[in-house]
Amino acid sequence: MSVPRALTRRRAAAALTAALLVPLAACGSDDAQEDTGKTGPSGSASSAAGAELTVLAAASLTDVFKTAGAAYEKAHPGTEITFSFAGSQELVAQVAQGSPADALVTADTRSMDKVEADTGTPTVIARNRLVIATGEGNPHKVDELKDLADTELKVVLAAPEVPVGKYSQKILDAQKITVKPVSQEPNVRAVLSKVELGEADAGLVYKTDAESAKDKVDAVEIPDEQNAIAAYPAATLKQSKNAEAAAAFVAWLSSPEAQKILRGAGFQRP
Repeated sequence: MSVPRALTRRRAAAALTAALLVPLAACGSDDAQEDTGKTGPSGSASSAAGAELTVLAAASLTDVFKTAGAAYEKAHPGTEITFSFAGSQELVAQVAQGSPADALVTADTRSMDKVEADTGTPTVIARNRLVIATGEGNPHKVDELKDLADTELKVVLAAPEVPVGKYSQKILDAQKITVKPVSQEPNVRAVLSKVELGEADAGLVYKTDAESAKDKVDAVEIPDEQNAIAAYPAATLKQSKNAEAAAAFVAWLSSPEAQKILRGAGFQRP
């Protein structure tokens, strides 16, 4: 029996339409699977998963941030944090020059204020205080700030532009103590190193730095009324290519977990 030509044409058109729809459906399925793998409920997973962050941090945070960074990476699989430690004045200069980074943590608010146009709103995550670092056993019997004025004592300080150097000069000036340092270092770790190596008899450092080297140096406490308190603000950098992940890390620094790590290293509450 012969098939009418009109029916034949309709069957051919239907077959052609079905053939065209198959690859389109397959493409739609692949796209859906790809999107599911890259984004989460509000499209946030793509920016957070696998994020690589660079954090510029004050030298006095070297030890504690290594511990904090490891804890953060463990709790946030796929995130990798690289820290760049230096004096706050050096970090600020790097930001001003456009050095690629995602977050900044300084050892004073004044340094952070200098790059206000380049950062998000800073949050103080910890505080610190000064101590006098001496050789192990305190061989020169340094007991208080005024002992640093002894001209036979080799004292090392941080440079005036470094936060710990500013704090040091502030407390010495307040007590009308004149110190002639044998050297002025670019960051607090350099000051500590001089004392550790015996190249200096004493130096003013943060309490946490002396604690990190307690098997090599002694720490002489400075009374509260003669001391200075350092504040550590943290902020995201507007130039970050991982803004969401950077904001998450900065916010985490104020979390109970991070604060416990900071307290354990000797830092004070914000």
